[in-house]
Amino acid sequence: MKRDFLEGAATDRSTDRDGFALIEVLMAMVIFTVGILALAGLQITTISGNAAARMQTEATAIGARIVERLRSLPFDHEDLVPTVHPHSLPASGSRPYAVNWTVRADTPVNGTKTVRVTVIPFNKINGRTVTINTIIAE
Repeated sequence: MKRDFLEGAATDRSTDRDGFALIEVLMAMVIFTVGILALAGLQITTISGNAAARMQTEATAIGARIVERLRSLPFDHEDLVPTVHPHSLPASGSRPYAVNWTVRADTPVNGTKTVRVTVIPFNKINGRTVTINTIIAE
């Protein structure tokens, strides 16, 4: 009887599968690592996109502020003289954008000036140039 008991135990034990094999654990780790690396790449892209959007917003706000300042000036002010091309505010430490504007007289009709304000970012990687056009009447 001992013999049957030992043989039966050996047979039962060989068909049991408890736990994971080492290769299964390694494959799960590889799949997990690929997923984490994909998320890291997505994070880098998101950060870069946010920086570009922030710079675009800042450049647009600066351009709008310059346009409003120019519109508030008298029609014959020196900043609205068409012969100076272009008028400019250079980039500095506190303002990482260069601002240029050109003035064309009597365009589109007599007694008006067309002003084109261009904001150029110092950081060309994430920033894009913003151009705003406006017409100032006499």
